[in-house]
Amino acid sequence: MLPRFKAIPSTLALVTALALAVTFGGAASAAPIASNASSVSFFHSCGAATAGFAQCHAIVRVGGAAQRTSANALTGCSNPSSGYTPCDLQSAYNIPSTTATTTVAIVDAYNDPNAEADLGVYRSQFGLPACTTANGCFSKVNQTGGTSYPRNDGGWAQEISLDLDMVSALCPTCHILLVEASSNSFANLLAAEDYATSHASYISNSWSGGESSSETSYDSHFEHAGKVYVFATGDSGYGTGYPAASPYVTAAGGTTLTPASNSRGWTETAWSGAGSGCSSYEAQPSWQSTVSNITSVCSKRAEADVSAVANPSTGVDVYDSFKYQGLSGWLVFGGTSVATPVITTVYAIAGNASTAVPTATSGASYIYSHTSSLNDVTSGSNGNCGTDLCNAVAGWDGPTGFGTPNGTGSF
Repeated sequence: MLPRFKAIPSTLALVTALALAVTFGGAASAAPIASNASSVSFFHSCGAATAGFAQCHAIVRVGGAAQRTSANALTGCSNPSSGYTPCDLQSAYNIPSTTATTTVAIVDAYNDPNAEADLGVYRSQFGLPACTTANGCFSKVNQTGGTSYPRNDGGWAQEISLDLDMVSALCPTCHILLVEASSNSFANLLAAEDYATSHASYISNSWSGGESSSETSYDSHFEHAGKVYVFATGDSGYGTGYPAASPYVTAAGGTTLTPASNSRGWTETAWSGAGSGCSSYEAQPSWQSTVSNITSVCSKRAEADVSAVANPSTGVDVYDSFKYQGLSGWLVFGGTSVATPVITTVYAIAGNASTAVPTATSGASYIYSHTSSLNDVTSGSNGNCGTDLCNAVAGWDGPTGFGTPNGTGSF
């Protein structure tokens, strides 16, 4: 089954146009996927992928007003665009100050030749400490750990910039390992995953493909004690994808995040583009078998487990100088590609991998038994399935899992 590809829902205006990406083998060229009368457009960074390949889940928003209000224009983060800043994300998810130097690994495909330089621009803009090869904070390698990088790709470069910036936003002192797969084939991405596994305990993966009957043969790549793997559930609304459906990973869903006049200062609803559903092939893990509204509608692995901001209409600031689709510089991004590094970094700040994953299980299992430090998301939907697999409700639901981080206690 190929990943589904559809218009990205916008909270700013009615979607009125849709143009699909044109696929060339495993890689694809991306095209504008939606536009509206308010001159707001959305672009997938990566086009749809054929069987055996994965697509990234970054979405660029062009146009649209800033979502922050004066009450939420927090000091310390001068906003260069119209997206959320590190100050906003740290506020929204109650992220504590940290001096952790934990390594967060990012696995993506192809090469971003400007990755380190662009990361420097982002961090300098927001007063974050430098993270460079020279000071030991940043490392970039190919899928076998070498420095002979794959070919450049503008779409995946956008994804890489997004991932690096989100780790920086939540954990300015964390170290970052970027592992670039030779292509977006599952064979190469999983080889990169194996390298990341041997060099980090927290691994972020903002990509997926469709489910297939052979997927369970790939699960061994994530079956490691003391390792946390987070995967994006995708941006096509209700429907499952892999590896998010693996019982050995944490599936990151998506929300719409907006300022609010409440004690938190923010409110969230399920994003209509977030992926969710019931796997066709993966067995239900024991930690889901005790959740009644999962077992009542799904006899196998259900996704998502947890979530964070993903709606591009309430997107985040990212800096990317690799001109692609006519865009470069300060951009606003959404997609479950935002939620994935956010969730991975919260795990890393908690620093609990050996306890959360004492055996070859999933870091998600810890969330299921420690739900008190989450913001429950109880409204919104990503489809018309008629069950909690696509409708946000109190407790667990498909689009948002058990909710979004409220500090690190659930991780």
